Amino acid sequence: MDHWFQMERRAPATEPMLEGYTTLGFLAGQTTRLKLGLLVTGVTYRHPGLLAKIVATLDVLSEGRAFLGLGAAWYEREHLALGVPFPPLTERFGRLEEAIQICEQMWSDNDGPYDGRYYQLAETICSPRPLQSPRPPIMIGGSGEQKTLRLVAQYADACNLFDLGLDAVVHKLEVIDRHCADLNRDPAEITRTMLSFFDPLADVDGFLMLMEAYAAVGIGQVWLSPRGDDPAGYVARVTELVVPRLSVI
Repeated sequence: MDHWFQMERRAPATEPMLEGYTTLGFLAGQTTRLKLGLLVTGVTYRHPGLLAKIVATLDVLSEGRAFLGLGAAWYEREHLALGVPFPPLTERFGRLEEAIQICEQMWSDNDGPYDGRYYQLAETICSPRPLQSPRPPIMIGGSGEQKTLRLVAQYADACNLFDLGLDAVVHKLEVIDRHCADLNRDPAEITRTMLSFFDPLADVDGFLMLMEAYAAVGIGQVWLSPRGDDPAGYVARVTELVVPRLSVI
């Protein structure tokens, strides 16, 4: 995740929280296959011109393994604490769309200006450009049907939904499909991912049955969060007990 403070729903705000892209830069040098991105960057956290440069650098240093996860941001406390503007929701969505457009332009051969409602860039130079062609994948996180999922249909390579229950997730996927139809886009171009709060180690068979149901409706990737005081050990156990069986679903 991309936060400056630990989320209060998980732990006190004063608990440790590393800055996301610095951490990913470290991981780029420690890994060779892992895809590197944040789930997801709040649009208010970094000016989009700088964000495009950061992700391009990560893609170069990781030899083409970066992706951009982006959302409208929500954690007001950390914004107020650190003096970062936290505009109203409607404006954040406007900034989200412009940020995507800026990243796409900076990762292209168009070095010209960008003149939006919220952002104005005199030049969109990004050298070196990302290694991935035509650009690093863009994932949009969130489930709002009128704005977020329409932005998914218009711009994203992947969506990320919360595990709201099978019926609710199916409904959200249908909304994406309808937006794609309105925009004349093939919905198969969008990878459907989901953030699950199910602890697979608490019930491996139950988790696998649930993931099989989600796979049947189009979810291609599920994201989990380590539990307890030993995250590395938790990941190792999930890798040993769950991943081999999950991979055959």
